[in-house]
Amino acid sequence: MTETAARWSTVAHQEQPETKVRLRFPRLFWLGLVILLLYGIIGLFAPVLAPHDPAAFDGKPLEYPSANHLLGTNDIGQDLLSEIIFGARVSLLVGITASAVSVVIATLLATIAAYMGGWIDAALMRVTDLLIIIPRLPLMILLAAYAGASLATTILVIGLLGWPQLARVVRAQVLSLRRRPHVNAARLFGASAPYVIRRHLIPALLPILAAGFVTHAGHAAMMEAGLAFLGLGDPTMKSWGLTIRYALNVKGFFFGDQWLWWILPAGFNLAMLLMAFAFVGIGLEAVANPRIRRHR
Repeated sequence: MTETAARWSTVAHQEQPETKVRLRFPRLFWLGLVILLLYGIIGLFAPVLAPHDPAAFDGKPLEYPSANHLLGTNDIGQDLLSEIIFGARVSLLVGITASAVSVVIATLLATIAAYMGGWIDAALMRVTDLLIIIPRLPLMILLAAYAGASLATTILVIGLLGWPQLARVVRAQVLSLRRRPHVNAARLFGASAPYVIRRHLIPALLPILAAGFVTHAGHAAMMEAGLAFLGLGDPTMKSWGLTIRYALNVKGFFFGDQWLWWILPAGFNLAMLLMAFAFVGIGLEAVANPRIRRHR
């Protein structure tokens, strides 16, 4: 892009009337953010916070909660509280990394499709539609079973199959942005497609991408727990879904009260994490969407 074109593009962008909007996040956003930060601290400092090595056999099988094992032990004598603490690390790691993969793919494909138009847009959107109509969970199970049980496989499977819905939203927004005067000015003065996308489109998409990232992170954490529950997760990692799976494999489990300290804490923490992601995602969507913001 020439110096003159860059200058005119900048001037056209600056001449757009600026409307200052005071961003007010709902209270649920702050509640969800606090919960996410709490789980982030727990996951980051899991080796320090866990009273025992979650893989060590530090007690007798199915011990009741005590001063030494606050949540008791599982059927092979491993400390359940330590499993819960390390499970937060796995859920957050999978949720954040898989969501990042999905957001990058959705942003690149949707932006290129909407900006270029023509057969490129038609081809990419048909692929997107195909992945939307295919049931995602059975496809994830099939791919995870074929690729093997590992944390990297779980992240890639969830990330590579989680982008189509966000791509549709991003494409619609890019179609609106490309008609803006400053974008048209940049194109008329010879700006290349990568320059326009990087300089004008991506910054305008950041609020939508942030909301999509957080929302999909919650879905990814839930999918990880589901795959681990089905036995398709990494058996060497302490996951909340894997904890529930092992508990349900014990014969006569629900005839006693072991479920109170084995299944209930894992299920409760998973629900709290998903709720926190949902609260933060709703708050970001309310700020990113002008229609929602206008009615608040």
